[in-house]
Amino acid sequence: MVLCGRILFKISTFLLLPLQTRSVSPVFFRSYSPRFSTAVGTHSLSGHVSYNQPVESTHSGKIHDADVIIAKALEANCETEVFDSLVYEFGCERIPISHTLVARLLRRFQDDWKSALGVFRWVETYTEYKPLPEFYDKLVDILGKMKEMDKMNALVEQMREHHLVSLNTIAKMMRRCCGAGGWKDAVRIFDELESFGLEKNTESMNLLLDSLCKERKVEQARSIFLELKSHIPPNANTYNIFIHGWCKIKRVEEAQWTIQEMKGLGLRPCVISYSTIIQFYCSQSNFNRVYELLDEMQAQGCNPNVVTLTTVMHSLTKAGEDGQVEEAVRVFTKEMPENNINPNTSTYNSMIAMFCHHRQEPKALQYLRNLEISPYCKPDVQSFYPLLKMYFRDGKTDKCLISLLDDMVKKHHLCFDLATFTLLIHGLCRAGKCEWAYELFTEMVGQNIKPRYLTCSLLLQEIRQKNMIDKAEMIEDFIKKMKSS
Repeated sequence: MVLCGRILFKISTFLLLPLQTRSVSPVFFRSYSPRFSTAVGTHSLSGHVSYNQPVESTHSGKIHDADVIIAKALEANCETEVFDSLVYEFGCERIPISHTLVARLLRRFQDDWKSALGVFRWVETYTEYKPLPEFYDKLVDILGKMKEMDKMNALVEQMREHHLVSLNTIAKMMRRCCGAGGWKDAVRIFDELESFGLEKNTESMNLLLDSLCKERKVEQARSIFLELKSHIPPNANTYNIFIHGWCKIKRVEEAQWTIQEMKGLGLRPCVISYSTIIQFYCSQSNFNRVYELLDEMQAQGCNPNVVTLTTVMHSLTKAGEDGQVEEAVRVFTKEMPENNINPNTSTYNSMIAMFCHHRQEPKALQYLRNLEISPYCKPDVQSFYPLLKMYFRDGKTDKCLISLLDDMVKKHHLCFDLATFTLLIHGLCRAGKCEWAYELFTEMVGQNIKPRYLTCSLLLQEIRQKNMIDKAEMIEDFIKKMKSS
């Protein structure tokens, strides 16, 4: 049994445990909530990728194989050093490779291309293991995201030789080329599709147009489309891509003209077509135009869905006017039921946030309770975030705060993310509860969630004022490591 008031593990030990066994220490709430001990002692705060395969290499009492590989990779300065350290280091050759392990490593290094590439090259040396095609695609995406275009192209060339290039690969290449400012390279990739064994068809054309539009190259996309449409037939998705693109660059008139173009070609605009334009008008707080479009949708036999009305309601809650608050409630309580639309978590979250903003705690809590018992959706971390902010703002850092956190971890088994940890640590520091904030900080680090520098600085200042020398030294060491990396 986990005892309240006792730290489960020292941080140095905690970092070496298998991720599957890491859990929130009850010291989070030491001397704050006795009933919290068993709740937080058994629910992990970190989510992990799984390909529904067992992790073959987790041994009781031993460091997880992934942690060994990660540690070796982080010691190296380049992808070649990563590869060499894994190939020639005693013990690494004994590690059994599985899809689960590779997926976890790629996720861990999704923002560290050198480690990702070095580890993947090492994995390829195992003759008895063959990486899944989606793992190659993931590495393509990592290299492209880091703008290592030469290395990305070299990897794709290798994939081409082994017939591993799919439309998913092409989509990632196009998007990353456009994101790096090389939209012409994305067009070149489309032109060379046949060399990858792929066809130039509606699906591949849409991938190109979508990549361009998402990077605001809508005019270029339109010019390319006009050249292609005579021999590649567009579909409804083609026009939805343009509707989204025009709205993204705030040229809503072109988006509306695109809907008329669809109708002229016998393509029926769908809920996505209208919802995209509605979202634009919501962002401009032009609710008169929003309601006109909603009426047009219904006249066309295209009823709004939960995303459409949640978008409208969320914009109303952010408008900040008393009349708009009443209108948001009307949409939730009348429009959605009349259209047989069940609210989702995001819908509830918008209402909770709105009532918290207006300091209407009872109504916010009521919507949270309704969400908890809803048969269609359940709370997520964002459901509780506005309430946490309100409690810190109003100085309710004892019973109310503890009860809410108790529900998050014990009742809903929710994982704290960076934003939640940051909010809690900052709020507790300002409330003079830096010991509790420090324990949250150590748990955050133990979960491999990197705190922001401002969080470290604020906590260090509060810890020093309380003359907690050992804890201050730990934070100082962490800040030094953070700066050096």
